[in-house]
Amino acid sequence: MIRASHILVEDEGRANSLRAEIESGADFADLAKKHSICPSKENGGDLGFFDKGQMVKEFEDVAFSLGVGQVSGPVRTQFGYHLIIVTGKQ
Repeated sequence: MIRASHILVEDEGRANSLRAEIESGADFADLAKKHSICPSKENGGDLGFFDKGQMVKEFEDVAFSLGVGQVSGPVRTQFGYHLIIVTGKQ
């Protein structure tokens, strides 16, 4: 199981711009609260712990490949473009 947070936006350019902000030191949770279009934004993008088979494949494949603290590049799903950060592993 992993614990992850994400920021969901409608276009890849926006996702890349937010990733650049994170790489420059911006707080992931703060950006999620301000920019994500997912209801999880209320919790800074936190999705809690989940196991394989609970998220859409494109999201899950990237999330489970990341180390704790790593931020993904934009991940396209039917919902839009996600930036994912893994915050814990069990």
